[in-house]
Amino acid sequence: MGIFKRLKTITMAEVNGLLDGLEDPIAMLNEYSREFEKEITKGQQALARQIFVEKKQAALISQTKALVDKRTRQAKLAIEQGEEAIAKLAVQEKLNQEKTLQLYVDQLESLKGQTQILVEKIDQLKETYNQLQQKKILLASRANVAQSMKQIQKVTVSFNTDDVARGVARAEEKILLMEAEVQAGNQFAAPLAQIDTAYDRYVSDEELNKELEKIKSEL
Repeated sequence: MGIFKRLKTITMAEVNGLLDGLEDPIAMLNEYSREFEKEITKGQQALARQIFVEKKQAALISQTKALVDKRTRQAKLAIEQGEEAIAKLAVQEKLNQEKTLQLYVDQLESLKGQTQILVEKIDQLKETYNQLQQKKILLASRANVAQSMKQIQKVTVSFNTDDVARGVARAEEKILLMEAEVQAGNQFAAPLAQIDTAYDRYVSDEELNKELEKIKSEL
């Protein structure tokens, strides 16, 4: 690829990249795809013209064959009627047309060869284009992954670990304070519980004497 061709490709890639909203590598691949598509279109148009020329050449061959057959019949008829001069003219025209016919046939064979080469070229372009499309899908995926990793790296670099550490320390202090408040509350409630327990265990003299009298009566 020449320097001007490369400059054209880069320029077109930048312009179309803005339209496609893609990163430069993908924009370059898209531009190459567009170039392939244009070449394939040109090839198909050339093939259509080539087929048209073949058909015209085949029509010329048919017309010339018909003319050779006609001059042959005319020569035979002139000979049968004893018109030697007319027969010679018909034979001369017949021979000329046969030479023309052979030329047309050779040209048609050459055209068919060119058509076959053109068909093979278009097939190669299509195959290469399909391979490019497959590779473009793969490279686009890789580009997306690389872009994502790049973004993650930027986030990681900008992530302030000191701020996070200080935030964790503040959270830990708050939790310790909450635990201390709970523990202090438990200690304050414990003496009251002991008094309640002691009160629950207290027995009056009346209850004591009554129980003793009950046991004595049972004896």
